[in-house]
Amino acid sequence: MSSRGAPSRVLPGLQAGPPAPESAAVIGGKFGGRCAIGRLARPPLPGSSQAPRGVRGRPAQAVGPVRGRAPRPSCSPPRPRASSRAMPPPALLCALCCGLLAVAARAGYSEDRCSWRGSGLTQEPGSVGQLALACAEGGIEWLYPAGALRLTLGGSDPGGRPSIACLRPARPFAGAQVFAEREGGTLELLLAEGRGPARGRCVRWGPREHRALFLQATPHPDISRRVASFRFELREDGRPELPPQAQGLGADGACRPCSDAEFLLAACTSDFVILGTIHGVTHDTELQESIITVAAVRVLRQTLPLFRIGGPGAQVQASIRTPLRCGVRPGPGIFLFMGWSHFGEAWLGCAPRFREFSRVYAAAHTNHLHPCEVVLD
Repeated sequence: MSSRGAPSRVLPGLQAGPPAPESAAVIGGKFGGRCAIGRLARPPLPGSSQAPRGVRGRPAQAVGPVRGRAPRPSCSPPRPRASSRAMPPPALLCALCCGLLAVAARAGYSEDRCSWRGSGLTQEPGSVGQLALACAEGGIEWLYPAGALRLTLGGSDPGGRPSIACLRPARPFAGAQVFAEREGGTLELLLAEGRGPARGRCVRWGPREHRALFLQATPHPDISRRVASFRFELREDGRPELPPQAQGLGADGACRPCSDAEFLLAACTSDFVILGTIHGVTHDTELQESIITVAAVRVLRQTLPLFRIGGPGAQVQASIRTPLRCGVRPGPGIFLFMGWSHFGEAWLGCAPRFREFSRVYAAAHTNHLHPCEVVLD
């Protein structure tokens, strides 16, 4: 039987009114229990004395007519309360930052892990990135330096023997300074930026000293492109008796003349010992180096193939470098050139006249004080 024309039935105690809108929140309880709007209060049963309950079981109070616009129904879930979870501790944040810096540093290593290239744009100001290069030769290229880098050379174990590291900066060297770490935490400046020429430097570490360099960015008001780039060379120092100038490459005391004892020791331990004359001297003011062109007559000793001479009596021209401040000039006579190899180049250590060296060696040989045999004939 259809109920379309039937009059609406009104329960006792309720006023008849317009039918409730068939909203999605009412029909079928679509959002059952999740939405406050649309949940109609259940009227009391006829003859029941139970009063409508209010919030949390309290009796509902009579409320007068509410004037103004009724609130718009909403089915949004209630807003969650503010979370009281604590922020991560500073130690955790520091570990995360260090981890990100380590990942960025590893991304700049070469395949053989002898060189590193990276940018300070990915580094937090004031942070210190950790680098480690285990090769005896390599390079560093730091673009837009920021913060600082600590570079460990030759592995983490310093070993029981002294070692020497030589650095040669690229042109121009800007945006950072390079220090050598010393025992006790002191720093020794090796390379600095500036408008002047970029000079190479050598540093000597004693036994058990950690072979580490500290690169620190220098502050600048602008963000123009700056590059701090240099090559390094690390070797064991089996000649601690030699003076610093024996290593060349701008070391302190490189221009001081060698003594008789240093002549004899250099003839036995240098990377090269050649007999020849000075053919000419040129000066490179930008590199602050003097290049001595030597007409080599005889090679007495060399650990690397720096000089090649054909048959007996043949001559070949070779280049030997020395700091510009030493003021080397061409001179007559035959010299005994002794020195070291750095980055594939020959650097002068001692250069006595051959006649003078022969006299010193003969006296030491007579007194059995010569450190090694040198064939002079």
